[in-house]
Amino acid sequence: MNNLKEITLAVCETAKQVGVFLREERKTFSLDSVEQKHDHDYVSYVDKTAEKKLVEALKRVYPKAGFITEEGTVDRSNTELNWIIDPLDGTTNYIQDNAPYCISIALRSGNDLLIGMVYEVCRDECYFAWKEGGAYLNGKPIHVSEKQISNALIGIDLPYNAESYKPVVLSIIDKLYGKVSSLRVNGSAAMGLCYVAAGRYDGWMEAYINPWDYSAGVLIVREAGGTVTDFNGKDVHSHHVIATNGILHSDLKAVLPPAAF
Repeated sequence: MNNLKEITLAVCETAKQVGVFLREERKTFSLDSVEQKHDHDYVSYVDKTAEKKLVEALKRVYPKAGFITEEGTVDRSNTELNWIIDPLDGTTNYIQDNAPYCISIALRSGNDLLIGMVYEVCRDECYFAWKEGGAYLNGKPIHVSEKQISNALIGIDLPYNAESYKPVVLSIIDKLYGKVSSLRVNGSAAMGLCYVAAGRYDGWMEAYINPWDYSAGVLIVREAGGTVTDFNGKDVHSHHVIATNGILHSDLKAVLPPAAF
């Protein structure tokens, strides 16, 4: 595939158009439209409609690809080449009218990430990357930070699996709080990854997340010069992710309790 840049830019435009829908719906959004998928895990007509809009547009951008989507509004998966879509990452933020929330789209061939795009609706920020093409924010190149752990700002988002993750996050907080610049929870895995890519965070970690949460962000961080692994230091094919500027990757792995995953 020789036109990754052109496809990536088309994906950005698609996301921005659907972002207008998200922004406008938020003005009249009612809590009555919210459904609970699992404990503390919500969805509404906004997520589902946004996903349908993205799927229809991406069929035109690159018709050969199948789809892996969070809300399952399309039954079309190609095991070799797939769009991976989260139509609204940060749904709880959206419901509460709290930033950030975003659209996350990746194009993956087998296990090889080709394109990553995350559009943050509240700040009108489009993060994107294509394989071996670098990482960008609104068209300008971005790069991870060069900070050491003592000066680092670390993101530690909290997954829905509270009881399972509680011992892990308590260990993370115990070992990092007061030893780094600060800790942050922003409520969006895709944005946590992009903040690492742009140097806003120096590291970020979360477990129990899915490919539509992290796939686009993983490529963006790597193309921005950062390091992304699972909690065991291996390539990300699981549900737990550490992303850093590379300098402090081993420091974040070290705060995990033994055999966390």
